[in-house]
Amino acid sequence: MSLILVLMLCCSFVSLISMKLNKSMNIWMKFLEIFSTYTCMIHLHYYQQLGPRKLRKRWLRKLLILWIAFGTLLSLWIFWYLRSQALEKRKETLANMCDERARMLQDQFNVSMNHVQAMSILISTFHHGKNPSAIDQETFAKYTERTAFERPLTSGVAYAVRVLHSEREQFEKQQGWTIKNMTPVKKDEYSPEEFEPSPIQPEYAPVIFAQDTVAHVISLDMLTGKEDRDNVLRARALGKGVLTAPLDLIKSNRLGVILTFAVYNRDLPSNATPEERIKATEGYLGGVFDIRSLVEKLLQQLARKQIIYVNVFDTTNVSNPISMYGTDVSDTGLQHVSPLNFGDPSRKHEMRCRFKQKPPWQILAISTSFGIFVITLLVGHIFHATVNRIAKVEDDYHEMSVLKKHAEDADLAKSQFLATVSHEIRTPMNGVLGMLDMLMDTVLDVTQQDYVRTAQASGKALVSLINAVLDQAKIESGKLELEAVRFELRAVLDDVLSLFSGKSQEKGIELAAYVSEKVPETLIGDPGRFRQIITNLMGNSIKFTEKGHIFVTVHLLEEVTNSIDVETESSCKDTLSGLPVADRKRSWEAFRPTDQTVDPSESIKLIISVEDTGVGIPLDAQSRIFTPFMQVGPSISRIHGGTGIGLSISKCLVNLMNGEIGFSSVPKIGSTFTFTAVFSNPNEQQMNGESKSQFCNMLAVIVDPRPVRAEVSRYHIQRLGMHVEIVPSLTSMLSMLTKGSQIVNLVLIEEDVWDRDLTNSSVFAYKLRNLDLKVPPKLFLLTNSIGGSRQSNGVPSPPVITKPLRVSMLAGSLQRAMGGNKDNARNGEVPKLSLSKLLIGRKILVVDDNNVNLRVAAGALKKYGAEVTCADSGRKAISLLKPPHSFDACFMDIQMPEMDGFQATNVIREMEYAINNHIQVGDYANISRWHVPILAMTADVIQATHEQCLRSGMDGYVSKPFEPNQLYQEVSRFFL
Repeated sequence: MSLILVLMLCCSFVSLISMKLNKSMNIWMKFLEIFSTYTCMIHLHYYQQLGPRKLRKRWLRKLLILWIAFGTLLSLWIFWYLRSQALEKRKETLANMCDERARMLQDQFNVSMNHVQAMSILISTFHHGKNPSAIDQETFAKYTERTAFERPLTSGVAYAVRVLHSEREQFEKQQGWTIKNMTPVKKDEYSPEEFEPSPIQPEYAPVIFAQDTVAHVISLDMLTGKEDRDNVLRARALGKGVLTAPLDLIKSNRLGVILTFAVYNRDLPSNATPEERIKATEGYLGGVFDIRSLVEKLLQQLARKQIIYVNVFDTTNVSNPISMYGTDVSDTGLQHVSPLNFGDPSRKHEMRCRFKQKPPWQILAISTSFGIFVITLLVGHIFHATVNRIAKVEDDYHEMSVLKKHAEDADLAKSQFLATVSHEIRTPMNGVLGMLDMLMDTVLDVTQQDYVRTAQASGKALVSLINAVLDQAKIESGKLELEAVRFELRAVLDDVLSLFSGKSQEKGIELAAYVSEKVPETLIGDPGRFRQIITNLMGNSIKFTEKGHIFVTVHLLEEVTNSIDVETESSCKDTLSGLPVADRKRSWEAFRPTDQTVDPSESIKLIISVEDTGVGIPLDAQSRIFTPFMQVGPSISRIHGGTGIGLSISKCLVNLMNGEIGFSSVPKIGSTFTFTAVFSNPNEQQMNGESKSQFCNMLAVIVDPRPVRAEVSRYHIQRLGMHVEIVPSLTSMLSMLTKGSQIVNLVLIEEDVWDRDLTNSSVFAYKLRNLDLKVPPKLFLLTNSIGGSRQSNGVPSPPVITKPLRVSMLAGSLQRAMGGNKDNARNGEVPKLSLSKLLIGRKILVVDDNNVNLRVAAGALKKYGAEVTCADSGRKAISLLKPPHSFDACFMDIQMPEMDGFQATNVIREMEYAINNHIQVGDYANISRWHVPILAMTADVIQATHEQCLRSGMDGYVSKPFEPNQLYQEVSRFFL
């Protein structure tokens, strides 16, 4: 049965070859298709009939011999056929190329010959037909030079007049020169003085007119040269153009031919006898053809790179052909001869062509035949190899299973190593930063405070570096995951602005954020990772920007296709600071087209841009800007610091958010980074009513001539619930107040408007005080740097609101200026008094085996009025939290000796579970349910540790090193 199937395969393949032989590639592909089909059939039949372990060697041997013999003969036949086809095609190609060149050479020669003949008629008409002659040497030279383009293959044209011996003396006196012999004294050197006078003969043919290129032949007797004499005599006897044999041209010593036409003194009939033609002859017009230049011009017209050798021969003497063009070449296997007809039947010419290279290897024939032979062997071998192959696959599967387990163990070990290293570094760093923070609460002089702040900054920089390296490790291992929680995007941007506000105020640069009103108030996504991207981009901008601005904008993706009021361009008149910026549209040119199938009610796709007016990115560094641990230049780390992985991590985070990131940068102008991110839409909006209630329906007017900067200020003030209008100058502001059409509650003036003309500002303030208004507006200055109040002409400047603008900072500043909150809040922030007292009197247990961390956590919680108890082991925590107890919450370290935090939490939850069972039967009348909030406190920041905390029964997660407000915010949510 197996033999029958293989024979079916052979027959099918043979029939296919015979039908499709002219299409070798189709044969190859079809053969592979049939081969795969029949191979599967043979496999199936093999397992059904022969069994997976037993093979009949005798049938297999016969099958192999038959199949190999057939495949060998088939491969040899296909090789012969494909090789002959390729050879025929090569011959045809050579013939076409040679015939084309011969035809073009012949056509162009005929064109030149026709124009030479036309010139002979011109000589007859205007020289011999007029008395006096209308042509002289100067006229002839100019005319032939200007009409040379009509004779593209000629090197020059000359006219020789027929002079009888009796007329020689008078002719020489008339011309002023002696008729000379063509043969020079020294053949290899051309010198007109060395030409001898023409010997005495019945008649002469001296050249009287010549094109400038062959002017050296003037006065030479054409009848003194053997080839020229034969040519002249034949031309006047035949009345047609005749060609010389190839000869060395005078002066150039290059091989050429001369085409000669006789010039007659009257029109002769076509049947005129040679005697009549000789008697009517007045002269001879000759065209000189440089054979090498002639053929080379032709080949240049066809192609710059020739793939064939071209030789031109004069074969008038068949036994001794004369080579007119070309070089001796080795035999490359093929030669094609194309005849040439140059209009002279007495001379024969031909073009011989050869390929420059020998015939190439017949790769197709060799590969096809070899492939068929190999397939023949494979088909014969496949029966024997199937069982062994299956066994090998099974062995490989078991081996791969072991390797997979080892890889998983290695990945787990890597994660454990990262967790351990993170914990070991973060634990002492938590103590360092915590004790420094507690030290700041003591009485220190200015120098000591500076030292402490410097140490805190260095410690935080080290923690940031650790976080970045761990993030990069998690990205490489594919363990980085995003959360999906509800958050307010505008609040996240306010937090980031607060982070960089001090640095921007020190440099005096404009720092601002703008969020389109079409972006929802609340989104679902990972606020921490979104904040990390914005922080990385703004951190780079603040690092490399010394003047101008840093501007963050957030829009819906579909908005960028339309006109955006705050869209910045490269013009200085329409940017935040008035300085030119890199065109942000170029930063998203490489983004993929937007997926229009996304339902806006379910997903929100945002486009966020961070532009700055910094030093920009050099062109040679832009290609590696997202490469990990790569920086723009060798001096960057020395001048600005950094590790070079912030942008790499940002790009990975953007990809996880189903977005893209790009940038546009112009050196010494600035950079604009743009990225997209997809968030979920919670379909419910939460308005910030805490700040809006006091300022709702108030009218604020912004005095700012810059449209973009004014729009940003409007955006932040409108978030307080106010109505906002914009005017460009103090004069316009005063005109609005004078009309009195509406009550203005606040006037916010940009500092550069106020400082531009202090006298005008003082006049404005004076007139404002004297206006009869029921509710005088409050004046404020918007500034980028911190400074005290100034006076102009005795009038103090208005209260200052320092940028960057944020809702909480604006609310606090306005409340203090309008007689509201009097607390001295840091940077204008309004503390939430109702929430700051949540921990007063609360009993909190802190569990950590590190004494320094205990002191830091206890000190941080005591700031908020909590009563703190410390324990240095999990067993002590269990004894203290055994119900009933009086603790309101517990912070527990994870990695502790004897009993870690996970084990201790499990025991505590089991005790609470037992107590809750007793509560259900009424054993505890005043208690509804026992559950103490336990918050993990560890230096491990990997996602797996967080998930394990939740599985073990913990209620929250605080990573080391922590800030006091982190502990407060995490625990206070249980007491709201």
